[in-house]
Amino acid sequence: MDTKETAGSKPISGWILFLLAAACGLIVANLYYSQTLVGPISAATGLTSEASGLIITLTQIGYVLGLLFIVPLSDIMENRRLVAIFLIVAFFALATASFVTSAPLFLAASMLIGLGSVVAQILVPYATYLASGSHQGRVVGNVMSGLLLGIMFARPVASFIAGLWRWQAVFALSAAAIALLTILLYRVLPQRKPEPALSYGTLIVSLGSLWKQTPILRRRAVFQACLFGVFSLFWTVVPLYLADEFGMTQQGIAWFALAGVGGAIAAPIAGRLADKGWTRFLTGLAMIVAASSCTLAYLVHGHSAASLVLLVLAAILLDMAVSGNLVLGQRVVYSLSNEAKGRLNGLFMAVFFIGGAVGSSLGGWSYTRGGWSFTSLIGIIVPLLALIYFFTENRAGIKRASAAPPVESSPRE
Repeated sequence: MDTKETAGSKPISGWILFLLAAACGLIVANLYYSQTLVGPISAATGLTSEASGLIITLTQIGYVLGLLFIVPLSDIMENRRLVAIFLIVAFFALATASFVTSAPLFLAASMLIGLGSVVAQILVPYATYLASGSHQGRVVGNVMSGLLLGIMFARPVASFIAGLWRWQAVFALSAAAIALLTILLYRVLPQRKPEPALSYGTLIVSLGSLWKQTPILRRRAVFQACLFGVFSLFWTVVPLYLADEFGMTQQGIAWFALAGVGGAIAAPIAGRLADKGWTRFLTGLAMIVAASSCTLAYLVHGHSAASLVLLVLAAILLDMAVSGNLVLGQRVVYSLSNEAKGRLNGLFMAVFFIGGAVGSSLGGWSYTRGGWSFTSLIGIIVPLLALIYFFTENRAGIKRASAAPPVESSPRE
């Protein structure tokens, strides 16, 4: 069926919602598998320790390029076909990564893995076309729960699989999963045929205008970039700290990473509360919770059981803040324009992901220069700065924009 005609006419089915959530989780996990496998991958491909960071960096570059140049295509191209095309790209890239021993080939595959993984950011706004307006917050929350679980599970799952077999098995199993997912999504998902009013070139040029003319998009992107930056800062450094201070092995770090998965529960809760008009309050609360989680991390000293408990609690609270605020931001952004959802989401996610990349880089630098305390202090300051920026916005304008159910409209604050 054509969702242009039927979107919002009835609640999205539980099966389709589950499929979209699972698909987003499986796809976005591809961005994070390499983070715990950099060491063995570098050894197998001959990358030096200085060049090993390119594995993650090129994956991130591919993802950002996809957000800016592929996701906007969902506003002019039939979405199911677009999803299938780039899942096929991801499949071949993952399959290549599973057997190559050449560093240039593996790095090229890494970039294509990032490029193909932007399909997750086509599926999230696609889900809102299938949902009735009054339930879009719930739908976004549930689909984003799957995406966030994929992010959080990717690192420990990669470590466990690599421990049982070899690191190549991680990419081979993911390639098989993506192949099955491509077939399933193409057969099950309804078609969505946008009515293109712009050429592709004009579409890309319009990204600048959308960013300039939509202050609420800029604000929500900056809010989430700050929180995701702290998230990346924490999860880049905590494995090093656990190994240095607690003497944890790769398997122990993987078990610790599983603790943060509990934070994903905030996503569907935030979506439901946003449907009831709580967006502004919850946005401020997310920033306070993020700062509080890093305060707990700052109090950690030594390698006692109490210190480990504090770290686990900090991880859960931080993940709750990030996942909850992400759903709030996407719900607001999706309400701005029905015809431009792909472009709006691409811009929002590109800025959000750049914030994460900055956080990862800052984490390595801060831990080397000032240790765990210095890193935690940065984690406290960044969300507090975001909170100050949050309090400068037009209260009445943002409240109307974020509390109203998603409708077709022009960008506004």
